[in-house]
Amino acid sequence: MSTVHLRHKKGKKGHTYLYLEFYPPFFNPRTRKTLRYEFLHLSIYTEPKNPIQKNYNSEMLKVAEAIRCKRAVSIANMDYGFFDKQVMQNDFIEYFREKVKAKNQQWTYTCNYFSDFVHGKCKFSDITVKLAEDFREYLMNATSISSVHKSKVTLSRNTSSKYFSLFRNILRQAYKEQFLKINVSDYLDYIPREQAEIRQFLTMDEVRILYNTPCVYDVLKNAAMFSIFTGLRFSDIYDLDWSHITTAPDGKPCIVKQIVKTRRNATIYISDEALQFCGERKDEGRVFPYLRKSMTKAPLHNWIKRSGIQKHITFHCFRHTNATLLASSGINIYTVKDQLVHTHVNTTEIYAKLLDTNKRAAAEAITLR
Repeated sequence: MSTVHLRHKKGKKGHTYLYLEFYPPFFNPRTRKTLRYEFLHLSIYTEPKNPIQKNYNSEMLKVAEAIRCKRAVSIANMDYGFFDKQVMQNDFIEYFREKVKAKNQQWTYTCNYFSDFVHGKCKFSDITVKLAEDFREYLMNATSISSVHKSKVTLSRNTSSKYFSLFRNILRQAYKEQFLKINVSDYLDYIPREQAEIRQFLTMDEVRILYNTPCVYDVLKNAAMFSIFTGLRFSDIYDLDWSHITTAPDGKPCIVKQIVKTRRNATIYISDEALQFCGERKDEGRVFPYLRKSMTKAPLHNWIKRSGIQKHITFHCFRHTNATLLASSGINIYTVKDQLVHTHVNTTEIYAKLLDTNKRAAAEAITLR
């Protein structure tokens, strides 16, 4: 069993600070944390110069000794309340950041938004239902802090919903680890998701039209076609290194890399035709070294407009195009899921419904002509 000692630490400006030392360090079996020191926020005069200062020292030492006795009795009775108060003063944001280190980018963004919301300061004792509800409102009106968006772009409702869901998961984890007295998450409402908008994609004929349309930047055209052929996001194409492109067991090319968005390691099979858009093989370096995010704005818009395609196409639509064409061509939905590195097959099934030729055939099957 730990013993409790009152210790003194000489400070500045003639003050000596009082603290408790637990030896051996006190272990709380509920939180599985240890406590070696407890600072009492009490001080005495190092060299009292008059009766008033001497009397003050005497009173403060009595207070400190009373606290020491209480701690000793608490430990003997296995009453861990005082330790829990110590834990409640720990930094919640530091805990949050530690928890998201091994998770994907969305967790990091959630932590960053919360840190911005509380101006970088939040203890476990500050976590209340009211604070969490205010953060919910904050997310519903927040602007993007992603480096991708140079201008202020309001978060979509579905993105806000996702971030708040992750925040609730962190609160549940903190409660489970007994950093929080109550499960705050149980008292919070979700941010309702909006119905997903129709995802734009190109048909195979439109892909051919776009390919045959001149583009101001060859690297943009090659990256776009590579995305259509592979389903890779812009972030992964931008990040693609020659070391990521290797040979699969079947002797054909494949990409082995960590996906930027999800941080999941993936092996993506690609065709020889897709590989041609990468240009001449290099020993090292980025595959598309001259590709810039700015090219996905006006240059991409002008290229689409020049092709005559009457759709609002963003770079991410090329990934939609890959998924839709694969799913509608009869490729097994789980194969498409793995190729796109989706976490859930439900996401992949959305694309199978966008261009369902079987439904069209069914619609035309009954006729009086």
